[in-house]
Amino acid sequence: MRTGLIYSERFLQHDTGPGHPERPDRLLAIHNQLQARGLLDALAPLPFGLADRRWLELVHTPTYVERVFAACEAGEPYIDSADSTTCPQSAEIAQLAAGGAITAVDAVMAGELHNAFCAMRPPGHHAEANLSMGFCLFNHVAIAAAYLIRRHGLQRVAIVDFDVHHGNGTQHLFERRSDVLFISMHQDPRHLYPGTGHAHETGRDAGEGYTLNVPLPPDSGDDVYLNALRSKVLPKLEAFDPQFLLLSAGFDASARDPLAHMLMTPKGFGQLTRELRAVAETHCRGRLVSLLEGGYHLEELANSVCHHVRALHETDAHDVAPRASTQMKT
Repeated sequence: MRTGLIYSERFLQHDTGPGHPERPDRLLAIHNQLQARGLLDALAPLPFGLADRRWLELVHTPTYVERVFAACEAGEPYIDSADSTTCPQSAEIAQLAAGGAITAVDAVMAGELHNAFCAMRPPGHHAEANLSMGFCLFNHVAIAAAYLIRRHGLQRVAIVDFDVHHGNGTQHLFERRSDVLFISMHQDPRHLYPGTGHAHETGRDAGEGYTLNVPLPPDSGDDVYLNALRSKVLPKLEAFDPQFLLLSAGFDASARDPLAHMLMTPKGFGQLTRELRAVAETHCRGRLVSLLEGGYHLEELANSVCHHVRALHETDAHDVAPRASTQMKT
């Protein structure tokens, strides 16, 4: 069964202006590399459209959703913070990205696809219920998780976020719930935006214990990430026994990324993906959807995504390396 792809040239219309790191060229670089390596033809492109606003409002307040659309329609240069740059099309493009995420999870739930990768922008994991942060307008991975529970009746959805920046929005949206396990591996928040995601943040009230933050020191590479994955993340996932696995797939922990201080390699991202996919095979009947978040060095982003997609598409998802600490080489 094939791996699905969410991609549209319309995502390029979200114009963040000159010099902004979250730029249309990110998706062009990914698309071109997937094509050059013969991976694009191996993927199943999915037709999709705008998400109904009621699905956005599963995690965002109606007032916030309306405020995002109004700001874009008015031609405001940004919303809430200067890094959340907007243009007149931005709200609709973010709504389209949410629609892509929903389409992907529907296709995987229907058994039409084994898993899917969503190559879309703007990213989403920093967006709070009523606040835009860190380039993000709508929180697509949170919308997908809430949709799986509301529309498909799932009781246990897991989100693993390996973007180098903590997924503050996703954590806060689910931190009082026990039906969504949120796990984030990121650079130590004492040294990086947004300053949240400390190990002691484990959830609140009914959600206590359903948030796992794994902050990692600057200059962490493949060996540190894979050791953290195997010692902390995988046991938590095993205990939760998810019915569906969502990935906030950020590739800005790369050694060449300009916005962080980590040393991950493209092959390291591939192995990380391979081991997370094995969890989905064991617990979720393979059901996994990956959504693009960060990654701002174009060449390294495209290379890392290719390794990620190849790991999603491999025939033998259980072909994981022995659980040993080894620094991977490009």
